[in-house]
Amino acid sequence: MVVNWDGFWTKNTLVGLGLGQLLSLLLTSTGFSSSELAQKGINAPTSQSFFNYVLLALVYGSIMLYRRQALKAKWYYYILLGAVDVEANFLVVKAYQYTSITSVMLLDCWTIPCVLFLTWFFLKTKYRFKKLAGVVICVAGLVVVVFSDVHSADRSSGSNPIKGDLLVLAGATLYGVTNVGEEYFVKSADRVELMAFLGFFGAIISAIQIVILERDELRSIHWTAGATFPFVGFSVAMFLFYSGVPILLKISGSTMLNLSLLTSDMWAVLIRIFAYQEKVDWMYFVAFAAVTLGLIVYSGGNKIDQNTAEVADEEAGAGCSENRDAVGSSKAGRGYGRKQDGSSSSAAGEGGAEKSWVS
Repeated sequence: MVVNWDGFWTKNTLVGLGLGQLLSLLLTSTGFSSSELAQKGINAPTSQSFFNYVLLALVYGSIMLYRRQALKAKWYYYILLGAVDVEANFLVVKAYQYTSITSVMLLDCWTIPCVLFLTWFFLKTKYRFKKLAGVVICVAGLVVVVFSDVHSADRSSGSNPIKGDLLVLAGATLYGVTNVGEEYFVKSADRVELMAFLGFFGAIISAIQIVILERDELRSIHWTAGATFPFVGFSVAMFLFYSGVPILLKISGSTMLNLSLLTSDMWAVLIRIFAYQEKVDWMYFVAFAAVTLGLIVYSGGNKIDQNTAEVADEEAGAGCSENRDAVGSSKAGRGYGRKQDGSSSSAAGEGGAEKSWVS
């Protein structure tokens, strides 16, 4: 159940490790920005994500227009995917109003078991025992986080930690849904097309939600540099994170992605200690150790296992394309996560789906 380190330090691994830590820092910076805005009393989670979707639509939409290629997937599937992604980001960002950045960064690992269940239920994916054992250990760590928020005397964890924890878990569940949906489009359609339409429909849905829920909040914000900078920083970091995850998956695979993004929890703890001068409850470290162990067990596998999984992915992608050509429609799969964002991440649940036995 441990990672086989034979041949680990290859060129691709080192490049992937560097890119993975960049993505991890981007993911942590989104949490830092959200926490900073929450401390200033700014409660506009949908507005924070809106500019990320606009950037995705402008950049990747321009690439699509330049290519002038026919769509490879039905456009209305992207509407559903965009709606779920918007609400996932809304719930997780909203959670910063009630709980600590540390809890959010740890609890969003709930995306992993969600992806496992959805791929097993809808895609009939089968997983080996060590994958399931890793998930169990991760869930145990999540339980410790919630238990710490319930019983800790340190109320700097947030105004309503339990409500915040539940919001994160709900958002992480939706991240799992988007991960499963996006995998199909990554394999059977096109990454640029996915990003363009996710940004386009995500921006439209976000704008509607802002008008309904956050119009008064935006009017009441005093737009100083201290309020504007976290907004801009969040959007740029989210855009770079959304754009970088598929590159890391292509270079190093989902195992490196999961192990790299795991360090975002470490960065979150450091930010909480040094930037906010907050006292971290000792149970957080127990939870972090459990989540670390669980993800290592979950992601662990030797080079042969990873190559087998990659071949299975390619065969699955080819099968999806053939099925789409024959039937003329497409259904669910998985994509990249967090974390959202993490992306959720979301990002951390990327190792979740294979079309064969996953080692």
